[in-house]
Amino acid sequence: MTFLIFAPIRALKKGWTAPIRSSYQWRFPPYECKQDDDFRLRQRLHETDTVSDRPRSGRPRCTTQRQDRNLVRNHVINRFLSASASSRQTRGRNNQRISANTVRRRLSTSGLRAHRLYIGPILAQRHRHQRTLWAQEHAAWDRIQWRSVVFSDESRFCIDHADGRVRAWSISGERYQADCVREHDRWGGASLMMWGAISYNHRIGPVFSTIDGR
Repeated sequence: MTFLIFAPIRALKKGWTAPIRSSYQWRFPPYECKQDDDFRLRQRLHETDTVSDRPRSGRPRCTTQRQDRNLVRNHVINRFLSASASSRQTRGRNNQRISANTVRRRLSTSGLRAHRLYIGPILAQRHRHQRTLWAQEHAAWDRIQWRSVVFSDESRFCIDHADGRVRAWSISGERYQADCVREHDRWGGASLMMWGAISYNHRIGPVFSTIDGR
């Protein structure tokens, strides 16, 4: 296999090949290149005036533009649809399966992100209307008027089990093992109520109250 040592790109543009012991290499370090690679580099330099790689198309997309629009529309209609469920319902090009990460990338391109869900009270239409009226009536209140208002709130905390999702580290097949199971009464159990209030100059509470649901 034959290797040649060439001068930099500036010399290649002039059509000059530097020998190994040329004085030119003292100014610009030479590099090794196969004869076939040298031919391709010269041809690319002649066509594009550079030896850099040309832009490539990359890996073909596994979904069409129409399928991408359908994915976005489905998640806009159903905001709680997971990417995994959407990937199982969608077939890409040539009827191939797509991954949940592909769905997330398509949604991210359209500006959709998965955020933590806000949990709020159940409001009927009349409740929303009453809240809007209340906000409009008090929009122009000054600081003196707000000083006479007391804001209060309460929260309930479960004592015997967690309200949210709980994870346990386990090996495959240990899901129902005793140390991987947390027992609790689904229809009852103790809880703790905490109440508090604040005003412009005062703070009340917190006040705790234990409720035994058994």
